Amino acid sequence: MEFVLYLLLGACAGVLAGLFGVGGGIIIVPVLVFSFTLQGFDASILTHLAVGTSLATIVFTSINAVREHHRKGAVQWPLFLWMTLGILLGAGIGAKTASLIQGPALQKIIGVFAVLVAVQMALDLKPKARRGLPGKPGLVGAGGVIGWASAIFGIGGGSLTVPFLTWRSLPMQQAVATSSACGLPIALASALSFMLLGWNEPHLPAHSLGYVYLPALVGIAITSMFFARFGARLAHRLSPRLLKRLFAALLFCVGLSFLI
Repeated sequence: MEFVLYLLLGACAGVLAGLFGVGGGIIIVPVLVFSFTLQGFDASILTHLAVGTSLATIVFTSINAVREHHRKGAVQWPLFLWMTLGILLGAGIGAKTASLIQGPALQKIIGVFAVLVAVQMALDLKPKARRGLPGKPGLVGAGGVIGWASAIFGIGGGSLTVPFLTWRSLPMQQAVATSSACGLPIALASALSFMLLGWNEPHLPAHSLGYVYLPALVGIAITSMFFARFGARLAHRLSPRLLKRLFAALLFCVGLSFLI
């Protein structure tokens, strides 16, 4: 039964990855926390396990989303390369930061983040475009901050990367596409860090590689890779305003449940 949940979760995450340039982690992490709680996993590690597993799934989600966006010529690869330098360092530091936070506290931090993202999406709050992109040091610095935060929240960074790039006057479709590309190094660096940091954790369930739970990873990856391409196609065909608001409502409820 749990595996069916992982398959459905992967489909939802894939569509979100392609449509909004997010890795789907913003919904994967809360659902995995609830699932792992019902399965009786140790409370001290289940949130870290959810975050690490989410990041590992984003590796697979990002690949197909990026391929589809690249096929349409929307990924700005020079921006991606300089931001990735900061992302790799920031993601490792972020994973270490998350490992030092106790599970219940980490859940509340994620809950606050989910509520803030929900409000931003529902009200369509966007920073006003500012002329020109930053230089190479600015891109590296932004990548570092995004990588650090993404590793803590278990996300692909889209909810941070897209607003940053649109603020710096990049068109929305290019911002979404470039954000999808940035999600891959974020996920790779963060997932590997969570694997290593949790390697000797005694309370992990069977079939875990550090803070990555393999049954959930496999189930989510199977469907997310296919549905990410579907979501990327939708991003180039229709306005996602209604879907964004429905997603925001769901996210707001999830965030509140974490806080309560």
